[in-house]
Amino acid sequence: MAVLPSPGSERWPSTASKQHASKRGGADRAGATARGARSASTSFSSLVKGLLNTPLASFYLVLVSSGLLIGLGVMMVLSASSVYAYINLNGDSYYFVKRQSVFLVAGVIAAFVLARARLRTLRLLAWIGLGVAFVLLILTYTPLGVTVNGNANWVRLGSSYLQLQPSEFAKLAMIMWGADVLARKKKLLDQPRHLLVPFLPASMLLVLLVVFQGDMGTAVIMMGIIGGILWIIGTPMRLLGLMFALVVTAVAALTITQPSRMRRFLGFLNPTDGIDGVNMQATVGQYALATGGWWGVGLGASRQKWGSLPEAHTDYIFAVIGEELGLFGALTVLALFLILGYAGIRIALRSDHLFYRIAASGVTIWFLFQGLVNLCVVLRLLPVLGVPLPMLSYGGSALLANLLALGVLINCARNEPEARQLLAARRRRPQPKMTTVVGSRRG
Repeated sequence: MAVLPSPGSERWPSTASKQHASKRGGADRAGATARGARSASTSFSSLVKGLLNTPLASFYLVLVSSGLLIGLGVMMVLSASSVYAYINLNGDSYYFVKRQSVFLVAGVIAAFVLARARLRTLRLLAWIGLGVAFVLLILTYTPLGVTVNGNANWVRLGSSYLQLQPSEFAKLAMIMWGADVLARKKKLLDQPRHLLVPFLPASMLLVLLVVFQGDMGTAVIMMGIIGGILWIIGTPMRLLGLMFALVVTAVAALTITQPSRMRRFLGFLNPTDGIDGVNMQATVGQYALATGGWWGVGLGASRQKWGSLPEAHTDYIFAVIGEELGLFGALTVLALFLILGYAGIRIALRSDHLFYRIAASGVTIWFLFQGLVNLCVVLRLLPVLGVPLPMLSYGGSALLANLLALGVLINCARNEPEARQLLAARRRRPQPKMTTVVGSRRG
């Protein structure tokens, strides 16, 4: 007969031993889980690094992020403008999205051409674009000029479909022309005179033409682009600080001398004053964001777009996104802009030609700075400036100019050294010949 060990003997596992074994087993399982998580994390990071190290990574980052932003923008323009269009435009709920689609198609075609253009062509187009920008801005001061919302910054060339906002194209013309001029003076950029002349005087002349139109918001964006480009090429900080002080002084003077701007600024300082007046747009935008919650009220289900939120499909489209798609939709927009910004910085750092480096930097600064200003206005961190959200807000001129800029940025991505070599190798690769053998039928 077998004899069982007594509880006190060494062969009988004690309670402490069982607990120790249990803890050790739990620790082993926890350690295995942690090792598995680290392994998965390492595998994911390796995958991401591998994808980013491919020659065309920058190209695809720009293409995918901008494509998603534009697609979301068209969808949200339809949602945000349908009620206003139905009430004010003879029941045509699709009026604004149809106009936006026309400019989208034209912009995609133009962007495709620019994306495949040679460097010599881009540099020539930069000078042509600057001349056209000057001419169109001057035309706004003629009978062809059209005033919208108090700003005389539109020009109508016959049909309403050819009503353009020249300042949007002036941003891109200024970036490309500046990239060409500064690249040609590459060996002289250590001298402040060559840093500033002729880029700064010509650019400031464009800004002054926009300021006299009454469009201070666009002028602020253009001055931000100028400052960013000058910083990129190594302008001394004391000069940048002096220019920043002059810009702040000029903006303050323009605000004080214009009653409507002064009311907006005072309303920004006192959010509870004039909720039905000067602060109505900002207040309703806050309501829209607040009611969106985590996942939003649903696509097309916005309540604020039913007349409560002015400019719902233009300057305040982010508020409608926050209301209908919630915090998830808002963070998705931010993530896409961050990806686009990362891609632009990556292209600028990897480019081996100064023109591409400055052009990519200028376009990236434009998108990120203007997007930041628009989001700060909607979030009530800045006074209302009337600046659209790039690639998302309604506006044919803005969308067309954004697509042209994306074409330039994609061109810069295609001309990264490794990407250029890969694309050249693909073009030199002989195409396979196909031989078809047709058998005969015997009856």
